[in-house]
Amino acid sequence: MEKVNSSEELMETIISMNSEHSVRQFLIPGKGKFTVVLQEEDHLSISSEVKVNPELKRMIDESREEYKQGKGMSTTELLKSLSPKDFA
Repeated sequence: MEKVNSSEELMETIISMNSEHSVRQFLIPGKGKFTVVLQEEDHLSISSEVKVNPELKRMIDESREEYKQGKGMSTTELLKSLSPKDFA
């Protein structure tokens, strides 16, 4: 098992990971044993996801139309509308 003694060594370990070497086990003295698993990002764009999922396209189109009609709400407006009772 690899021993990691500094943050620089830890970053080198993580940076060296790829799809072929996606699992690394190492020991950080005083902390313990760690296992890191690289899960590569899914690089699908919204347009490619819409092609795969027609329901998503319908939802996006509906949301855009409601926004044009003034039915939307900003994040600030949403946060102002919430109270502690909403989370009880």
